[in-house]
Amino acid sequence: MTCSPEISVVMPLRDAASSLVVALGSVCNQTFKDWELIVIDDGSKDGSSALLDDLAAKDERIRIEHTEPRGVAPAMERCCELARGVWIARMDADDWMHPERLAKQLEYANHHPELGVISCRVGYGGEGEGYRAHVDWLNTVMSPDVIALRRFVEAPVANPSVMFRRGLIAQLGGVREGGFPEDYEMWLRWLDAGVRFGKVDEELLIWNDPPTRLTRNDPRYAIERFYELKCLWLAKWLDRELGERALWLWGAGRVTRRRFETLPGIHGFIDVDPNKVGSQRDGRPVRWHDDLPPREQSFILVGVGKRGVRDEIQGLLDAQGWVEGRDYLLVA
Repeated sequence: MTCSPEISVVMPLRDAASSLVVALGSVCNQTFKDWELIVIDDGSKDGSSALLDDLAAKDERIRIEHTEPRGVAPAMERCCELARGVWIARMDADDWMHPERLAKQLEYANHHPELGVISCRVGYGGEGEGYRAHVDWLNTVMSPDVIALRRFVEAPVANPSVMFRRGLIAQLGGVREGGFPEDYEMWLRWLDAGVRFGKVDEELLIWNDPPTRLTRNDPRYAIERFYELKCLWLAKWLDRELGERALWLWGAGRVTRRRFETLPGIHGFIDVDPNKVGSQRDGRPVRWHDDLPPREQSFILVGVGKRGVRDEIQGLLDAQGWVEGRDYLLVA
């Protein structure tokens, strides 16, 4: 291959022989043909290497590099170093992309040149209710404004569904290695820098959830690491946006307080438990949910993440004239 392709599909993997043929087949079956596939085989021992080499011998658009096991972040970084496309499309070795995924995401990008990252709705391939609920939530977070507002709830895009401009890596940095979920860190960093994310309103990827998925087994993806990371970037956002307003956290329970304890300047808490109202937690007052602080002088972080309850809290705030992003944020 001599000409640079429009899209570089990047796939870091290790020991993915059981799902690799289906995943790679879904790339090869794309209706959009101007792509290259870059696979970093991160020390596989299960036969993945032979499968990859066999496929690459049949299609010159597929580029394979076998390395010693270093981890997903270095493997992803190497993928991006080798990428030549204008766009980089993420793909995982245990997922499946719709034949028109690349075509439709590129078409959407061409119609929305202000966007730097393009995702899509995803289908859930698994049995765990936690991931299923996350996918259901992801598929409601669609517009660039909503993605930006809800980024502190959870990662607002499914990592293997994303296509982004390659130039963003040189501008803002790519995947970083550390004791945190590396994809979420990159999205928070890019969103903080003002990168606009959008989604195609079609299901273009099946996001599978096997028991071996890294997010199920690696301590970097423990819920505590997510909250540490989001609080880091949330503090930066609040420093810019809060002004002189008092910061209130909705949720006075011990777990919620602990998750957000690194945020500076929390004035007090809001709760629905009458046993907490009127008391002190961590030396700060607890107010009843029907006795909100003055809106013009306050900002509320909704730290209650239980599905359904979070929606009820948002409905209550909206009904009383509080505006998401201006007066409150959902952060759990």
